[in-house]
Amino acid sequence: MAILGIDIGGTGMKGALVDPTTGELVSDRFRVPTPQKRNPKSMAKAVSKIVTHFDYKGRVGAGFPTIIKNGICLSSGNLHKSWKNENVSEIFKKETGLEFTVVNDADAAGYATMNYGVGKGEKGLVIMITIGTGLGSGAFYNGELIPNFELGQIPYKKFKKIEEWASNNAMQREGLEIEEWALRFSKFLKITELLVAPDLFILGGGLSKRFNEYEHLIKSKTPIKVAALKNNAGIVGAAAAVK
Repeated sequence: MAILGIDIGGTGMKGALVDPTTGELVSDRFRVPTPQKRNPKSMAKAVSKIVTHFDYKGRVGAGFPTIIKNGICLSSGNLHKSWKNENVSEIFKKETGLEFTVVNDADAAGYATMNYGVGKGEKGLVIMITIGTGLGSGAFYNGELIPNFELGQIPYKKFKKIEEWASNNAMQREGLEIEEWALRFSKFLKITELLVAPDLFILGGGLSKRFNEYEHLIKSKTPIKVAALKNNAGIVGAAAAVK
């Protein structure tokens, strides 16, 4: 049976039906904008629109853009502050009437990539970085998930967290050219190398699709692969988390 996976981002929320055995999408993607308020009530209604679009009745998997533990949002991240300490699964269930499995969005993307994509069979410490509104990260050791490995939250210089300086959102906010942004992202990878000494980086999210434009500026000594699933990884991983 196909499972509905929903990838919740800072600017958009995408859903599709996924074959959990193969990881393939068996429907077109459906997208709604993330509500400007980004609070629980408005985001739950947006999730409900996706569920209704597919006339779906089963358990739903959702990737959520902040730290999640047992369905509870531990940090509001780039969302409204009222999300902190709320049970995301229960909020979505109340709005839709369906059961939800909610995981961190970067963990979901990483899970998809490690099970169906370029990370399959990779051993050692693999760090998946999703480059979007923030910098999400998922960590896997010999294929097993280490949950809530939030490297984008590292404080850096005058910023509360390094993702405010090195994410796609930072590039857009400051009007940076891709080359200027790439030097910042390279610094982020070098800091990550110093902290956890990974065996492989896997890049996902919107800016991973432009890797050929800035690959020459990345000074990381760790091998890098680009996630072939790209923007579908969050959807696929969220659905797989249900299984």
